Amino acid sequence: MDKDEVKRTLRKLLPAGKVVFDESLDRYTSMGVGGRTDIMIFPENTEEVIKTVAYLREREIPFLPVGNWTNLIVMDSGYRGAVISLKGLRNIEMSEKSRGAVSLRAEAGASLSELVALSLREALTGMEFCTGIPGSVGGAVRMNAGAHGREIKDVLETIRLITRGGEPLEMKRESLTFAYRSLDLPEDSIITGASFLLKKGEKTAVEEQVAGILQARREKHPLEYRNAGSIFKNPPGIPAGRIIEELGLKGVRIGDAQISEKHANFIVNLGHAKAVDIVALIDLVIKKVKGERGIDLEPEVRIIGTGE
Repeated sequence: MDKDEVKRTLRKLLPAGKVVFDESLDRYTSMGVGGRTDIMIFPENTEEVIKTVAYLREREIPFLPVGNWTNLIVMDSGYRGAVISLKGLRNIEMSEKSRGAVSLRAEAGASLSELVALSLREALTGMEFCTGIPGSVGGAVRMNAGAHGREIKDVLETIRLITRGGEPLEMKRESLTFAYRSLDLPEDSIITGASFLLKKGEKTAVEEQVAGILQARREKHPLEYRNAGSIFKNPPGIPAGRIIEELGLKGVRIGDAQISEKHANFIVNLGHAKAVDIVALIDLVIKKVKGERGIDLEPEVRIIGTGE
């Protein structure tokens, strides 16, 4: 890869965005771990994403689109290729529909906390379950994020994609196939935005529900440490955290990575953890749960890059 040529071309393609090379990713990930990537790209709009992806595919440069970095563990060896940060795509629009319905149209880089804050201001009900979930719209839709018995699919109206061929595409909720913590999408497509269908509600009721969820999260989750959210998907019928706690794994640590003493489905960075330590803890839990309970725990986090 001719870095000078790639740099010149990408800067021409991204007049509003920016491009950096050999960037360390530990400063971006919520877990605070990760090696370097060859190219880091920050487009500011959908058009720049389309042009960037077309160029990277033409040059056969691998790429990874990311949002708020909250559900990723990047290995210490880093990522060979280009990371495309969608955080510059942050626009949110609100439009009223019939019978008290309201549509929130948000770009992929907007955070769920921004949508919850807007819902509070406008007394909209439907997004309260997203309170405290630290992800972006794109990531939340792709993994069908959820809590308190609700999931993104329950309020989703449409999603906007860039297809493998570089074409923008909008898909309605009824044409999408969701499962627990997953969404079946066309291969190599990139989510650039979504719209959510909410309803006008009582401001006090919305405020009380949001406040209650925030308080519960502060009490149950180890928010005082860097973390990547829930590490494992819940198997049918029982929370993953309960299984891990019952097997006596709370507090187990490798290096500065620790299975949280507050919530066993969290791994926290006590200060100087490495990705290899976190992945070793994940493997330890998977083997222990399989060996003693016969349950195959599936990671909810994405592990990016290669091992050492």
